[in-house]
Amino acid sequence: MKAESSSDSAGRRWWFAITADQRRSQQNTDRVPAALTTLSGLDGLALGFERTAGDELQGLTDQASAVVAAVSALTRLGEFRIGVGVGTVEEPLPGSTREARGAAYVAARLAVDQHSQPVRIRVSAEASEAETLARHAETALLALVSCLARRSPEGWQVVDLVEQGLSGAAAASRLGITPSAVSQRLRAAEHQLVNRLADLCEHLLGQLHAGGTS
Repeated sequence: MKAESSSDSAGRRWWFAITADQRRSQQNTDRVPAALTTLSGLDGLALGFERTAGDELQGLTDQASAVVAAVSALTRLGEFRIGVGVGTVEEPLPGSTREARGAAYVAARLAVDQHSQPVRIRVSAEASEAETLARHAETALLALVSCLARRSPEGWQVVDLVEQGLSGAAAASRLGITPSAVSQRLRAAEHQLVNRLADLCEHLLGQLHAGGTS
């Protein structure tokens, strides 16, 4: 799902700024390089992800699908607090997200700063009238993140193969397990639920991006 371009009452375009900060960074390996490698392959980014300060990284998009993809990738890597800010950005856009400024970035920073355990993601909107939609989008993202965080390495392995287009039988042959074991791993990985939650997240983020219009 691609979010339609939208603007505020002054005709300024709205964006999604995504800020992620590694938790317990002093006690763990620096995960930012791996995150940047993973996120560099995402479609739909207006400004690619970069390390902005310390163990923090940021990116910018106007597409709900890119937000969901980034959140899913960061959740799989683990140990990141994620903030999604929705609002305006100074245009024309610079060549680097480190040089970008605007209310969407402020909202994303506010979202990260509002984190509390065990919540891993927050959504904050520039406009106060969008707070209800932001809360609904945040709730859907929390459900998605919770499912993904429970997924085992074996679950990810099977899901990756199935999402590459392999049948259950082909995935079983590739992994040296039975088709029944593939089905069991997919159920344990909540594959169907995750896909439906991802669709819901895209829908709600798209509504938020459009200022509440359906």
